Amino acid sequence: MGAKKFTVFIILVGIASLLVAYVNAHDHMAKFGYTGLLGPEKWGSLSPEYLACSNGNIQSPINIEKNNVVRSAKLEPLAREYKPANATLVNNGFNIELRLQGNAGSLLIDGESYILKHMHWHSPSEHTIDGNQYPAELQLVHQSHNGNISIVAILFQFGDPDPFLFQINDHLDRLAKESCEADEEAQIPIGVLRSKQIKQVTQVHFRYVGSLTSPPCTQNVIWNILGKVREMSKEQLAALKAPLHEDYKCNSRPTQPINGRSVELCKSDFY
Repeated sequence: MGAKKFTVFIILVGIASLLVAYVNAHDHMAKFGYTGLLGPEKWGSLSPEYLACSNGNIQSPINIEKNNVVRSAKLEPLAREYKPANATLVNNGFNIELRLQGNAGSLLIDGESYILKHMHWHSPSEHTIDGNQYPAELQLVHQSHNGNISIVAILFQFGDPDPFLFQINDHLDRLAKESCEADEEAQIPIGVLRSKQIKQVTQVHFRYVGSLTSPPCTQNVIWNILGKVREMSKEQLAALKAPLHEDYKCNSRPTQPINGRSVELCKSDFY
């Protein structure tokens, strides 16, 4: 090999090494998106682990049609009991998440206890009601001891500030600054999180069986959509979006086909 070709070879190897290093450094970041070649309609082809995103027949989110829900006599009001727990605010690339440590409280469904593990926001809302989409949706993810998942979803419209978000306002500002300075997952410990404000009583909720709304789109998730739409300010939603890359500021999956599933309604007589 001549000296010139050898030099070119060394340069190409160097470039390849940099590319590999870059990919490895970003390997933990989301390899799916919400637009273009990484958008929801492509998720099923991005990885064998994501096949359910395209092949699953009980996918989420869905549009809830009030005229078609089934009022269930056996469906009881949600039994939730949350308690203060240490939390970490995380920008995981495709949404803003609060990860909880230890036992942060539980949700009781059909006699089975589901422990609150984390919560995250989507904007605009992923679930819709009679075709109406809301500015934001908070999803509280619970898991039972045998790995079953149940999620409580809270829809938000613009209005008065959400008291719960006051606890993390300053931390969101810090997260936005750290996210701008580094491409890797940014985490901000926030200490003890008081979850009382996310347990407001609501006498109406919808339940159906679906999936995770982001890859790998795991199915057989029990969804509980609260009927009471809460409020947050436009400034609070902007703060939640600020740490995210521009491509992920709108991070809601389109609604999926019902495919014959029933949506149950729990509505107390005194509501």
